[in-house]
Amino acid sequence: SLLTRFYDVSGGRILMDGVDIREYKLADFRNQFGIVLQDAVLFSSSIAENIAYGRAGTADAQNISEAEIVDAARLANAHDFVSAMPNGYDTLVGERGMRLSGGERQRIALARAFLRDAPILILDEPTSALDVGTEATILDALERLMRGRTTFVIAHRLGTLDHCDMKLEIRDGTL
Repeated sequence: SLLTRFYDVSGGRILMDGVDIREYKLADFRNQFGIVLQDAVLFSSSIAENIAYGRAGTADAQNISEAEIVDAARLANAHDFVSAMPNGYDTLVGERGMRLSGGERQRIALARAFLRDAPILILDEPTSALDVGTEATILDALERLMRGRTTFVIAHRLGTLDHCDMKLEIRDGTL
């Protein structure tokens, strides 16, 4: 929340490229982030619309092609299960995505992050509460998503951190 400026620091400062993040215009700053949370937030709309939401608030939010949505879904290992649904990308996911499994919701959230194509990623427990097979599918997509980006991964499962260059552990309030 501090890094994305949902809250501003009350002491000290956070620098990005040597500049205090409070110096950046808030909307422009937040557009630099792709975020995948433990519990993927989906809207009661179609799969395509939920993926397209990855570009909400950006300059090209209205110009997303079907091909871009499908490409993002392929990268997130979601295309096969979406295509198998009777209405494909037009399938309504229900309130909070309840018509999808946890792994399917997570892959839609990853597709959003691929579509957003932000230079900085925050992945908050992206593999929690998943079975081993689904976790492997998500980790495969995460490896592609993290490539060439600054990524912060918050995880309890150490396997989620296998591709990290640096690991920091907080134990008993100490880094």
